[in-house]
Amino acid sequence: MFQRILVVCTGNICRSPVAAAMLRARLPGRKVSSAGLGALVGHGVEPSAARLAEIEGLVMAGHRARQLTAELLAEADLVLVMSEGQRRAVAELAPAALGKTLLLGHWLPGAREIPDPYRQSEEMFALVHQRLRDAVDAWVSRL
Repeated sequence: MFQRILVVCTGNICRSPVAAAMLRARLPGRKVSSAGLGALVGHGVEPSAARLAEIEGLVMAGHRARQLTAELLAEADLVLVMSEGQRRAVAELAPAALGKTLLLGHWLPGAREIPDPYRQSEEMFALVHQRLRDAVDAWVSRL
């Protein structure tokens, strides 16, 4: 059973902190955290992403972006990334982590990558938020 789940995106301010909060809410008792490959270290959740998450009752105020490290990857039982490029970047950082690194959108029909909404429209944030919710729900039903 996956007890320690790490969600990874680029800046750790849009997708991964929201997906991690969704997983924590749906999987009580499991340790779910997030990090970024190019993290905006110390920044909170991007306001549009935070607003959409808070509408669902998720608490985003305490989040501070952090950089992905080999140590974080070693501690995780499951690493969920947003794109194949991020999966390759994880493998470069910690080759042993590749076998436990999968797309967050792995179970989604059609396109399984989740695009980065950073500096895009409110509509794009809403679309990405819905894809995050769908992807998390698909994982929860299988964990």
